[in-house]
Amino acid sequence: MKITKIEAIPFAIPYRKPLRFASGEVHTAEHVLVRVHTDDGVVGTAEAPPRPFTYGETQAGIIAVIDQLFAPQLAGLTLLERETARALMERTVGNPTAKAAVDMAMWDALGKTLDLRVVDLLGAFTDRMRVSHMLGFDTPEAMVAEAERMRETYGISTFKVKVGRSPIELDTAVVRALRERFGAEIELYVDGNRGWTAAESARAMKQMADLDLLFAEELNPADDVLGRRWLVSQVDVPFIADESVPTAADVTREVLGGSATAISIKTARTGFTGSQQVLHLAEGLGLEVVMGNQIDGQLGTACTLAFGAAHRLTSRRAGELSNFLDMADDLLTEPLEIRDGELAVRPGAGLGVEIDPEKLDRYRTDN
Repeated sequence: MKITKIEAIPFAIPYRKPLRFASGEVHTAEHVLVRVHTDDGVVGTAEAPPRPFTYGETQAGIIAVIDQLFAPQLAGLTLLERETARALMERTVGNPTAKAAVDMAMWDALGKTLDLRVVDLLGAFTDRMRVSHMLGFDTPEAMVAEAERMRETYGISTFKVKVGRSPIELDTAVVRALRERFGAEIELYVDGNRGWTAAESARAMKQMADLDLLFAEELNPADDVLGRRWLVSQVDVPFIADESVPTAADVTREVLGGSATAISIKTARTGFTGSQQVLHLAEGLGLEVVMGNQIDGQLGTACTLAFGAAHRLTSRRAGELSNFLDMADDLLTEPLEIRDGELAVRPGAGLGVEIDPEKLDRYRTDN
């Protein structure tokens, strides 16, 4: 079970349509496939999605930190030495998705070595999750039409609506149109990606007060410390911290400081080992938790699903597990399938998914 090699392979797959939100716009999934090899011939895989407008990472930067620092540091460790691996990687500041992908690939390799699913190694609470779909910026008509398609095709009934535009009515009109079209048939929550000021956020939430929202997420910047606390004290739904809480220490700071009352866990940001630390902290603090999406491909989605299904608290709410549907293709030999609004964990060892070598050759960008 000793690690012999870690690979970081860049690949690029276009989206069928641009994904637009307050902090950025994505046209192509320029991600990194991470592979952890062991002396038993086992290969664990995970996906690192760089988001320079959120964490400052780029595709080239992820490859460099893995090749130059993490791979040499972790060579010779066993797959059981995850805490040692985490301690070694944390000597390097930042680089959350690079660290997370290495961690998850180690878990995948461990599951394959032991012939056990990762979901079972993590907790085995259930084997499926309800799916929440993210609706990016567009007109009310277009966003309602996309929600209708997701309902009809995949049975999805929970939607996360991207907001944060100015004037605020561009977004509040969308949320109202969705509620008027579907009534109580769907669950709705909003995510501002730090796009509004505290004052704009408060006005927007008042305009949507009758729309029965589940949550409000990152409506204004957490760096606006007093404004954020003022806003959270007024909002009458759980206020989710996402990009402002990349570590357990950040969760503690934001929650105890009055800047959040719920959190989003993203395995693409904290891996499995770090995500468990964040989850247990959230349980102790009595926080609502949602499983977030880093605009992951299907491999990253399989990781989110495995962690979310493994634990009681994370499986309670619909997880953000559908953005791979916007990609023109993917790397898996057998695509993930959303049925009746749910995504089920694959039965195989590890993450239960395999990379198609022909597709990897087609989309990798280092050839």
